[in-house]
Amino acid sequence: MNPEFRTYEIQEVSGLTGLSRDRLRAWERRYEAVRPVRQANGYRAYTADQVALLRAYGRLVTQGARIGSLVGLPAAEVIETAWRESPDGTPLGALLGAIRRLDREGLEREVAEQLAIRGLTRFADEIAMPLATLIGDLWSVGDLPIAAEHLASEVVIHALKEGLRTQQLPGPLALAACLPGERHEWGFLTTLCHLQEWGWEIRYLGADLPLDEVVESAWQVNPAAVALSVSDPETCAYVLDELLALPARLPSRCFVSIGGAGIEGRQATLAGAGFQIGAEPFALAPR
Repeated sequence: MNPEFRTYEIQEVSGLTGLSRDRLRAWERRYEAVRPVRQANGYRAYTADQVALLRAYGRLVTQGARIGSLVGLPAAEVIETAWRESPDGTPLGALLGAIRRLDREGLEREVAEQLAIRGLTRFADEIAMPLATLIGDLWSVGDLPIAAEHLASEVVIHALKEGLRTQQLPGPLALAACLPGERHEWGFLTTLCHLQEWGWEIRYLGADLPLDEVVESAWQVNPAAVALSVSDPETCAYVLDELLALPARLPSRCFVSIGGAGIEGRQATLAGAGFQIGAEPFALAPR
């Protein structure tokens, strides 16, 4: 599913922005902060660019701005200001500047510096994930070209993969992969950084991996766990039957966990087939 055309109901928007449903309704009514479409059932349907703008409004209001003074400003200006003026001093402005200039060397220097300062897991949480959100929000309002997004992805994903590869310590082995058709690795790799910090040895097999390859790899190296990710509900739906059969095809002492926005609404079905859900099982598993 192209995120440009996906819509979100108000409870989803509340979770994505940190704004209560009452505040979202009040901002719509009093300020026309955004104008969601009303569906036939009366529910509000928000677009990705509206979610991005509301997230920026929320950050700026938390920092002391007044919503009435923000409404009407260009969306890209609001979004970039919200992240550039982060109170924790995160250097997203410098990273975004290099991305906008298509300055690969400059971006690589900034990324390497932040990795050295923060270490892999804090880099993932404090730099990589906020930067992914910022880039996605700017892209959704048409203020960042695809070439810039691709450059950022290539540099940051390479840094995360390299960190996972070079900072391994002995521990139980976890194979990790994205489902067939899933090419979004950024968020999954940040999760894998946490698994590594919890003592797991991560062997990342990559994006868009056929499930037969997951099974074959598991029988070849006999891992303690398999971690899978999917960000798109349509991608999950397309392979769901094959996916539900996967746990029974793995070695008996290997548990399998799946996470990502693509499993929304299917957690119970997946759990019933033998899946663990999300990263928590890796934190709780004996090592």
